[in-house]
Amino acid sequence: MNSSQIKHFDYIFTGAGLASLMTVYKMILSGKFSDKSILLLDKDSKKTNDRTWSFWEKEESTWNSIISKKWDSALFANENFKRDLELEPYSYNKINGLDFYNFVFEKISNQPNITFLHEKVTDINELDTHVFVGTEENRYTCDYLFNSIYTKAFAESQTKYPVLQQHFVGWFVKTEVEVFNPEQATFMDFSVEQKGNTRFMYVLPTSKTEALVEYTLFSEKLLSKEEYENDIQRYLEKLGIHQFEIVEKEQGSIPMTSYPFWKKNTKRVLNIGTAGGWTKASTGYTFRNSDKKSSELVQFLQNLDSLNMKAFHKKNRFWFYDLLLLDILYRHNESGSSIFSSLFKNGNSKLIFKFLDEETSFIEDVKVILKCPKIPFLKALFRVIFLSNEFNQNNNL
Repeated sequence: MNSSQIKHFDYIFTGAGLASLMTVYKMILSGKFSDKSILLLDKDSKKTNDRTWSFWEKEESTWNSIISKKWDSALFANENFKRDLELEPYSYNKINGLDFYNFVFEKISNQPNITFLHEKVTDINELDTHVFVGTEENRYTCDYLFNSIYTKAFAESQTKYPVLQQHFVGWFVKTEVEVFNPEQATFMDFSVEQKGNTRFMYVLPTSKTEALVEYTLFSEKLLSKEEYENDIQRYLEKLGIHQFEIVEKEQGSIPMTSYPFWKKNTKRVLNIGTAGGWTKASTGYTFRNSDKKSSELVQFLQNLDSLNMKAFHKKNRFWFYDLLLLDILYRHNESGSSIFSSLFKNGNSKLIFKFLDEETSFIEDVKVILKCPKIPFLKALFRVIFLSNEFNQNNNL
C-alpha cells in the first residue's frame, strides 16, 4: 500500500489480545458479520506462549477444546490454616496462550472478510464520518474501532480511583520427586511472608512432578525480578523441592482499578479488554469477564442499525464492591490476607466464586460481604461515599 491509498474497513481492532480475539471469534460464530470487512492490528505476531489464563466455570464453553487442565478441588491457605475447597458445580480451568491464539487464528484464516496484520499502531483519530488509524507501515480508516491497547496514564494520572497491580512471576517447574497433587490447584496460599503487602503463591499442578508455581502480589509497586524469583525458590524449598528444572517462565502486571475507562468511549471508538475496564478490578481475573463482555458486545453490534459505542457499557453494583475493596488494599495493602482468609475460612466457596463472577443476587451478595471484616469496609464506604451518587445514577441495582 502506498501513501496515497488508505484502505477502509467496517471494523478495526487495535490490539489483538484476549478481548479482541474473543470478540472476532464470536462474530464469526454468529454468522452475522460475513458481509463486514474486519482488520486486526497488533505489534505481536501471536505465535508464542506468552501467558496462561485460568478461570472457573460451571458448564462447557466455547473454549473447552483448548483447556489444557481442569481441577475440581482447590486449596486456600494462610499462615494459620488450610482449607480444601470443593468446587463442584465449578471446575477451575487453565488455557495456554498459544493454544488460544492458534484456535482463534485457525478460524480467522478461513474468513475472507477478516485480515490480521502484524503492525504497530501509532495513531488513532476519530472524525465525524469515520476513524483514522495509523501504523508504522500504513494508514487505514474504519466505521467503528475497538481499541484494546491499554494506556497506563489514563488511570495512573488521576487520584479519584485507587490503582493497584496484580503482578506476578511464574515458573513452570519439573521436579525429581513427586510432590504435587495434580487433582488440586492452590488458589491462594498466603503463608508466605507478606512484607506489608498482599502476597500469595498460586500453584497449578499438571502432574505429580510438574506445576506452574507463581508468586503474586496485589500492590501498587512492582518488585525486582530477583525478589519474585527468590520467594518462589523459598516456597519450593518449603514444599521439599530442592532439585527441579525450570521449563518455562512467565511474568505480568494487570491493572486493578475501578477507574471508569468506558468514559473514554465515543460514538465510533469502543475501548475493550483491560483498556475498557473488562478486567475484574478486585481480583485481576480477565478471561471470564472478557468471555462475557465479548458475547454482550457481539449481541450489541447485531441489535443496532446506527451504532453509538457510548451506549454499550452499563455499570453495576459489583463495580462499587470492587471499589471498596481496592480502597482498603490501596490504603492498607497488608490487609489482603485477612480479608480473603475471612471469606474462604468458613464461607461457601461455590457462593464466593458465583459472587466473583458477578452472578449472585443481592441477598447472596450480603451473605458473602458479611464474611468480610466489617470495620475496614465501613470505613471504605464512608471514604468513597461521594462516588455513590454517581454510582446510583448510572446503574441498575
